[in-house]
Amino acid sequence: MPHRFRALPKAELHLHLEGAVDRETVLEINPSLSREEVDAAFRYSDFLGFLKSYAWVTRQLLTPGHYAIATRRLLEHLEGEGVTYVELTLSAGVVLWKQQEFPPIYEAVNREAGRSRVQVRWVIDAVRQWGVEAAKPVIRLAAERVGEGVVAIGIGGDEARGPAIDFKDLFREARDAGLRLTAHAGESTGPESVWQALEIGAERIGHGIRSIEDPRLIQELKRRDIPLEICITSNVRTAVVSSLDEHPVRRLHEAGVPLLLNTDDPALFDCTLTGEFALAERQFGFSIPELEVIAANSFRYAFAYPG
Repeated sequence: MPHRFRALPKAELHLHLEGAVDRETVLEINPSLSREEVDAAFRYSDFLGFLKSYAWVTRQLLTPGHYAIATRRLLEHLEGEGVTYVELTLSAGVVLWKQQEFPPIYEAVNREAGRSRVQVRWVIDAVRQWGVEAAKPVIRLAAERVGEGVVAIGIGGDEARGPAIDFKDLFREARDAGLRLTAHAGESTGPESVWQALEIGAERIGHGIRSIEDPRLIQELKRRDIPLEICITSNVRTAVVSSLDEHPVRRLHEAGVPLLLNTDDPALFDCTLTGEFALAERQFGFSIPELEVIAANSFRYAFAYPG
């Protein structure tokens, strides 16, 4: 049962604020919407459909106050899940796409984070398919907030239309500015995407499940001690794996790759972190000691866990 894992000390390192805005929070933010409209917007059948649902949710966040409500409700939920530390991804790329001012939004979410018993650090995310030029101001905004809660930058979105290698120079600039580096890779495209993420300096890989197709890549991940931010339910709901039975999480674990369990976009995937641990036990035969190691990994591989 999921409640067995609430007492397990754990952090979450792959969690998008915008994808954690659940139906009730959307209605709280925008009471003019009907439940039917919200349910329809949350409905999708594949990865591109998920991206459209995600974009719809982001368009409901019109003010810094809306972002603050989203942060407050998420942190209340994480506290109930027994999460004590989170590296929360905020898509500055989407904020700029909406032609909103990023500084007041960041001030609102970071102020809300400071009120929570969950320790929060921020990963600022660029949308890869919009290209390098669109990502440049995202890196600048993140670099300006090093020491003010921001610890890392990442790239998310459509891997096929935004190869990681395009961001090599930007990632170097981010590292030089004191930012840690992560990248979605090997989710909807193959092992080459993970190789590119490693080449540009990624210290953690978001998803990375297609790594299982390349034995040499598996050895490289182990050699470099690079963890994969595994999101089981996410991968099934976006159809990047055809079914739970096809998910490679057990094989990746048995191959010796460091793993982390995460929810990714829990409101859109109808999942919880305790539920992901229970799923790993029930569906893939992970033992309690194995899950305790995975939970400990979430602190070990955190970019800024203060202890």
